[in-house]
Amino acid sequence: MAANYLHGIETIELKDGARSISVVKSAVIGLVGIAPKGDLNTPIVVNSYAQAAQFGKKLPGFSIPQSLDAIFRQGAGTVIVVNVFDPSKHRADITKEIHTLVAGKTKLDFAPLSDVTILDATDNPVAYTKDTDYTLDEFGNFVVISNAISATETLKFTYKKLDAVAVSNSDIIGAVDSGTDARSGMKCFDLAFNLFGFSPKILIAPMFSQVNAIAAELISFAGKFRAIAYLDAPAGTTVAQAITGRGPGGGINFNTSSKRAQLLYPMLKWYDGASDSDVNFPYSAFMAGIRAAVDNTEGFWASASNHEIKGITGAERNISAAVSDPTSEANQLNEVGITTIFNTFGSGIRTWGNRSAAFPTNTEPDNFISVRRTADVLQESVEQACLQFLDQPITQGWIDSVRESVNSFIRTLIQRGALIDGVCKFIKEDNPPSELAQGHVTFYIDFMPPTPAERITFNSFINIEYLTSLK
Repeated sequence: MAANYLHGIETIELKDGARSISVVKSAVIGLVGIAPKGDLNTPIVVNSYAQAAQFGKKLPGFSIPQSLDAIFRQGAGTVIVVNVFDPSKHRADITKEIHTLVAGKTKLDFAPLSDVTILDATDNPVAYTKDTDYTLDEFGNFVVISNAISATETLKFTYKKLDAVAVSNSDIIGAVDSGTDARSGMKCFDLAFNLFGFSPKILIAPMFSQVNAIAAELISFAGKFRAIAYLDAPAGTTVAQAITGRGPGGGINFNTSSKRAQLLYPMLKWYDGASDSDVNFPYSAFMAGIRAAVDNTEGFWASASNHEIKGITGAERNISAAVSDPTSEANQLNEVGITTIFNTFGSGIRTWGNRSAAFPTNTEPDNFISVRRTADVLQESVEQACLQFLDQPITQGWIDSVRESVNSFIRTLIQRGALIDGVCKFIKEDNPPSELAQGHVTFYIDFMPPTPAERITFNSFINIEYLTSLK
């Protein structure tokens, strides 16, 4: 009997028609740096403080624990972390560091990473037991807790500490082993999509992005992933130096016109419990957290400018700011494509700046970071969704399905406020028979995201005619 015979009723599912398109994840931060703990050169997704704990505490000189804290203080975020700290390369020996206890306490000069040994004043080893006779935390705080140690004893400590100078540019940038394909540094981000189903859209390397070679690599990766790279000005940079740094003789990493670079100045301050003081930390970690929080609460099409920065106590430099003063330092920095801070009476310290490093050289709408990112999300979402259409027969139904799928997605973005308008078209002139015969089909998409209201002007007029109303 024929296999296609049926005495009954059947339903055949047809694949022609519009298919749904999902929005790519935009609030994903790619963080590369150093941490006292955690796997080496392995991309790891972190979504919370609890998951961040695997990288250890905020020990001086490290960047990853501090950056994760700065990010999560702003609200929320998904972070792909790559730790390049290699204990075999990035530690230094401290030998016989002398401390005389005061009331049974002292603090080592550096955070002890490992291999702590204690000698007495005559260089003899002592049989003191940690957590029985004394405690020693990750920050180097030594406290006597038994009578075995005199409260005024002199001791000598030998241990391993961080050798930050040994962390090279190549460690951060990374490489691919030609024999094993093992990746290191930023090159680990190439694995993200296959591992997790998403790639980083916000790239940061706090404490390292001020280096020209690393800044250039961040920008390169931003182009690959349709991301934005946040570049910090070096510590100690003045306002004049930041502005001059936009030119070829400026001497800092701000001489770029990339639409995928956002230039950040100055450093910010937060309270460090270990030293009981305010310390500087790169702006990029805080901005990344704010950008992710804005994506999650307002939308990827919203600007991250004019949002209060949480968890900070100040800034490395006071930046003069006033909403109506074009000569203020905040405005001068924005005018040359540098994102800075706005801090005036009662405002709190806020992010201030909408433009990428392409401004003012490029004045097209996508020099606004929010416009560039909206274009990125639209384009990548469409590309990923259209994998299902690839290699299918080119028919009128197929063309209609692709076009309507994209237009349906565009309408959704318009309804959400991500686009003002847009359309996907199949234009015959772009698709001659010779190209279609080669399996090449071209669709045309035009669209316009909303630009941020960066400047508001009121035309004010004193109208004496209102005086006629007096009686």
